[in-house]
Amino acid sequence: MTSLRASIPVAVQPALTSLALLVFACIYLAAQSAQGQDSQSTVGIPKRIESLILPGPELEAKPASDRKNPVIIQVAKVYPHGSLFRYDIEYTGLEPGTHDLRPYLKRKDGTPLGDLPPIQVVVKPVLPPGQVKPNELVIEKGPRLGGYRVLAAVLALAWLAGLAALVYTLMPRKRNPTPQNAPSPLSVADKLRPLVEGAVAGRLSRSELAGLERGLLAWWRRRLALEQADPASAVEKLRNHPQAGPLLAQLEAWLHKPAPIVPVDVQALLEPYLHLPAEDLDATGGLG
Repeated sequence: MTSLRASIPVAVQPALTSLALLVFACIYLAAQSAQGQDSQSTVGIPKRIESLILPGPELEAKPASDRKNPVIIQVAKVYPHGSLFRYDIEYTGLEPGTHDLRPYLKRKDGTPLGDLPPIQVVVKPVLPPGQVKPNELVIEKGPRLGGYRVLAAVLALAWLAGLAALVYTLMPRKRNPTPQNAPSPLSVADKLRPLVEGAVAGRLSRSELAGLERGLLAWWRRRLALEQADPASAVEKLRNHPQAGPLLAQLEAWLHKPAPIVPVDVQALLEPYLHLPAEDLDATGGLG
């Protein structure tokens, strides 16, 4: 090896060293690209790509409100990795197929993406191949009862209902006066207030903000009966909803539009939730 290196002219040695480094970088970037290609998920199910090393200045997610995407992504964490950066990226596919995440990223310093390698993910459909609609529910008609049995059942129910009404009327009633100092019932706003105030004060991490955003989207979809709607259409409707929209828009701004801290009216953000009882939030599964 020493004799081979000695036989190479000194002027050529730096060029060969640079060529070797370039070949190593290409192999390294190809390996990182393959890492993104292997990531698979299902429509509507979030998936996380961890420890993805990418070249160039630091990257961040583009604001989701600037486009209608088949994929929604978030840069959950960023770590320095020598002269590069290592990323934890979370994405949710809204349409099946193979998607490249590069169009949904940008440099923090505004420079072009340059030679950023492909970050491909595969989003699988929920329905089997070739099936575009769920199977229709077929309800078979039961056997009809004879007229005499129906009449007898109706008369029996009417007699029982009259007896129950008579007993209820004759029962003594106890009056339970409501205490004047009884505490007001909790509202959804009371449960959300510590989280929103923590976000305003900068105490919530990006992953906590992302979790709150996902929880609110899922809760509003259940509340507005949008669970069976197309995910992209459902998210768009929630952004434009007079009650759900303001807080979701503010969460998107905190997550995807880093800017100098500006005053936020917490009371105005929580106004749509003041008259919703906390039991409503618990009954629909909370924000998890």
